Amino acid sequence: MLKINKEEAFTGLEAAIVLIAFVVVAAVFSYVVLGAGFFTTQKSQEVIYTSVDQASSSVEILGDVYGIGDTGDPVTFIDQIRFTVGLTAGGSPVDFKQTTITYADKTNVTKLEREADEVLGAPDATITEGHWAVVLAKNNASADLLLENQEQFTIKANPIDEISANQEFTLDLRPAVGTAYSIQRSAPARILGVNTLY
Repeated sequence: MLKINKEEAFTGLEAAIVLIAFVVVAAVFSYVVLGAGFFTTQKSQEVIYTSVDQASSSVEILGDVYGIGDTGDPVTFIDQIRFTVGLTAGGSPVDFKQTTITYADKTNVTKLEREADEVLGAPDATITEGHWAVVLAKNNASADLLLENQEQFTIKANPIDEISANQEFTLDLRPAVGTAYSIQRSAPARILGVNTLY
């Protein structure tokens, strides 16, 4: 008896169906991968733009930082700190109504309160203990506390603690948007009426 092997052939129609199934699966997979890639790229772009905004909104010290001595004779401690700030190159405006200043030394950390909601316009103004104020604005016709391009604000701070000879301290300026700026200085060995702090 003759045995016949019966095997059905793989037809062109079946091959086309398998090929189409592979193409569809590959297309769906590539669409998912591309979609995830675009989403990741968008998130990375947002992070970069946010970082640039944060970095470009910071302030910097212009010139020296001065320590104003007390009114005693002889002068024994620094009573107030005066410095001038401006925007970094290409920086966004900074609202000093929303900026906080913190004083710190080896023993204390104190948040200083803002004395006024406008520029005082008097560089020799005496600031209340535990407060700070913008005492002078240059390159500015308005009295608001918005530091804009090319403007300079002279700030006076009066910490609660007396700053004695050779004492180190830090003032932190924290804008609402942007990076904080730290001013680290120490009082000179001999305190005068006006002292340049290094």
